Amino acid sequence: MNSGSTGLHRSVQLKSFELFARDITEVDVELLHALTVAVRWPHRPADWEFLRQVGQGIVAVDGIGRVFGSAMWFPQGDDFATVGLVITTPRTQAQGAGRWLMTQVFERCGKRHLALNATHAAYPLYVSLGFASEGIVSMRQGKIGKDLPPLPELDGEVTEMPTDRLADIVTLDAQAFGVNREGLIRSLAGIASAMVLWRGGAIVGFSMCREFGRGHLIGPTIARNDLDAAHLTAAHLQSLPGCFVRVDTRENDGLYAGFLDQSGLGAAETVTTMSKGRQFLNRENGQPWVYGLAGHALG
Repeated sequence: MNSGSTGLHRSVQLKSFELFARDITEVDVELLHALTVAVRWPHRPADWEFLRQVGQGIVAVDGIGRVFGSAMWFPQGDDFATVGLVITTPRTQAQGAGRWLMTQVFERCGKRHLALNATHAAYPLYVSLGFASEGIVSMRQGKIGKDLPPLPELDGEVTEMPTDRLADIVTLDAQAFGVNREGLIRSLAGIASAMVLWRGGAIVGFSMCREFGRGHLIGPTIARNDLDAAHLTAAHLQSLPGCFVRVDTRENDGLYAGFLDQSGLGAAETVTTMSKGRQFLNRENGQPWVYGLAGHALG
């Protein structure tokens, strides 16, 4: 594999053809959708459109515009970004295209610290690129039944988020995530329903739900304990009987995980949270925590 540049586009020479890096906004969204279909990922064209709005990315195309891969990054704050949608077609997977795409990401992200969620197939590549493992994310999904499992009584009240309290959930999210991602939270608020947990007159947790993939995705869910997270999630699930729902979470035991199991959201597969640079996950007892991710690419 030899890499170089041609005109304005960096390129890589694989065994039988050359690929060029193009900005992801320059490619028809249907080609991106076909890419995820090829690797059996659930992203709809609308999901791709949203991700292109909140992040940056490149695609690997050949000389006649066919798409053979993608990679995206989502800058948060001044020195951090999450990485996702790193996809290569089966034809290029064994020819170094994934490594070349990540090299392009490194060049564009500069000195930013990075985090991502690695599939089992991509895990060895990320290890070789200097990423360290930090946790396991379970993709929990299934159809929601008519009746939800009972939960212990909640200390507080869950309501829809008032439109004038978005700043409160931005602050909570920054405490839980470790980086202020106000732009992302505001963008999600434009397409998602949001529930908040009140205690003592203050908002102490929140959860968002939006259409995604085969149905709905609940996340981010930010809470201080399992019970709060379960009630925030239940507030969405109660309006989704018969619907396909997905929750991405690092909680694999305890009340919250048990509630998801009993609600029909079993673990379908797992990915590994990895970081390059500073440590990404820093949980503190009694402080807000990311119980449900905004998505594998968004964290």
